Amino acid sequence: MQNKITELFNIQYPIIQGGMIWVSGWKLASAVSNAGGLGLIGAGSMYPDVLREHIQKCKKATNNPFGVNVPMLYPDIEQIMDIIVEEGVKIVFTSAGNPKTWTQFLKDKGITVVHVVSSVKFALKAEAAGVDAVVCEGFEAGGHNGREESTTFTLIPMVKEQVKIPVIAAGGIGSGRGMLAAMVLGADAVQVGSRFAATVESSAHENFKQTIVNVKDGDTHLTLKELAPVRLVKNKFFNDVQALYQSGASVDQLKELLGRARAKRGMFEGDLEEGELEIGQIAGIIHEIKPAKEVLNEIIDEFNSVKSILHTL
Repeated sequence: MQNKITELFNIQYPIIQGGMIWVSGWKLASAVSNAGGLGLIGAGSMYPDVLREHIQKCKKATNNPFGVNVPMLYPDIEQIMDIIVEEGVKIVFTSAGNPKTWTQFLKDKGITVVHVVSSVKFALKAEAAGVDAVVCEGFEAGGHNGREESTTFTLIPMVKEQVKIPVIAAGGIGSGRGMLAAMVLGADAVQVGSRFAATVESSAHENFKQTIVNVKDGDTHLTLKELAPVRLVKNKFFNDVQALYQSGASVDQLKELLGRARAKRGMFEGDLEEGELEIGQIAGIIHEIKPAKEVLNEIIDEFNSVKSILHTL
């Protein structure tokens, strides 16, 4: 299955595993890369020395390409970028910041750069900054989202119409059918997050993995838009946020309730009441925790099966 993205990353399948905080460590990234996709280490929840350790372990666990996802709001961003260069990482996905800031620095080191966007405007800015591809993420996705609230299947064709670089679809894709639909709309590849969060190799807490499996339609909601829009499972913490909204809370009050390390508490430590549980709407079709290789193979098999059926219509 060769196209612009498989050639760009030198991978077998145009499937990228999302670089999710507290979920995407070296075990998950190497498992996806070994299965023929592109695994990403999520640097957003790692101190610099922890990231270095994960990169080194990933290099030992796979001979295939892998990358690192870097939210550019990271406080130790200079140190993170230096570690990426020192450890010889060849692919970096940047997000949550201006792509101009680090793209040229990385490309000068021979690194392939992809930027995550949520609108046509930001896709064009990323292309102008010199990135090699963009991830267009709709607001169905788990975790932090763009303020535009554009859905993946409206965003992809609008971006594809405007940019010349490859486009990767993200948000609400967790099956072969979803992958095929995204590619019909113009995507060159898909980025899958939530489905890989519920895998054996995911570094998420088992309590959170089981929560993902139990999520039904309507169990997640986009909130905290005044701070940074984030899609959460409706638990006690989420209900506390909504109660604060109803009381006419200020931004400072919302910040106080959020506090620090809520995401770690929920997704990594397994506190299902007081923790922040970030997952996408597509969790409603996730019913089992499986090895990452099995998940990837199922996506590819379904993609090919449905594609062959459509050819007969």
